[in-house]
Amino acid sequence: MNQEIRLRLKHLLAFLAIVLFLFFYSLSSRGCSGEQEEQAVVAEQNGRDAFLPNHKTGPTIYAVTPTYARPVQKAELTRLSHVIRLVPSVFWVIVEDAEKTSTLVTNVLKRSGLENRSVQLSAKTPTNFKLQGKDPNWLKPRGVEQRNTALKWIRQHLKRSRDAGETEPPGHSLVYFMDDDNTYSTELFDEIAKIEPGKVGVWPVGLVGGLMVEKPVLNRDGLVLGFNSAWKPERPFPLDMAGFAISSDLLLSTPEAQFSYEVERGYQESEILRHLTIVHDMQPLASGCKEVLVWHTRTETPKLDAEKALQKTNKKSNDGMEV
Repeated sequence: MNQEIRLRLKHLLAFLAIVLFLFFYSLSSRGCSGEQEEQAVVAEQNGRDAFLPNHKTGPTIYAVTPTYARPVQKAELTRLSHVIRLVPSVFWVIVEDAEKTSTLVTNVLKRSGLENRSVQLSAKTPTNFKLQGKDPNWLKPRGVEQRNTALKWIRQHLKRSRDAGETEPPGHSLVYFMDDDNTYSTELFDEIAKIEPGKVGVWPVGLVGGLMVEKPVLNRDGLVLGFNSAWKPERPFPLDMAGFAISSDLLLSTPEAQFSYEVERGYQESEILRHLTIVHDMQPLASGCKEVLVWHTRTETPKLDAEKALQKTNKKSNDGMEV
């Protein structure tokens, strides 16, 4: 009988030993698994962070975008909004060529979450300067009214900030003319942020002026000597609107600096820059003007023959929709 009890006790102890072993093994495995899961979560978060905006502080960049109603307007502004979302230092100044602002542009700002980093303005181009029918887009100056309206708003905004004693000094911000039909790298805005007070920064622009790239030409000391422009190289500043940005203190101290309807085709850039700087005093950026971070691209005009035929029957494919 005692032998049977001892045997049962041995079996019980062996069973308990197995149970304890499995219990501690389970805890150990669970700890490793939890650590691995935590590492996986961290790796996944780091992967997502690669696509999140860089939150480092820097000067505010006022990006001025003239726009007008056309079939591709929403597509153009949506693409541009995705770039601006990734650059927290950009404040978007959209100016519509219209009597009043539109719900379409308002909706783009709402959907992109940029309502607090933008202002929506309107300024209608005078009829005698408006392109008509099949006029080529180069026949008359475009965006003059809208860019001047943006400059007026920026100057007033900076003066109010200065008078209110806000922390950001008016000279520590920048103005860039950011057309809605170009293609922009987010790296461009890191370069713009390097522009010093009292300076106009310059860099190359791809696919413009009949060349693969238009760019500033520098001497051995890194000073801007001129530009490699092939189209009207005799212009005082033969560069594209996408190829420069201005320290806002220059605009505050030079109220006459703006665009004009009275200048020859291709001279809008020279018209504003002649008040602000000289070629040799411009600040070269983008690795000594060796990198292309913006391209002068244009959306192809959509073929809407079927839509026009549909409209003749008092119908339209986008009835009740915003395209």
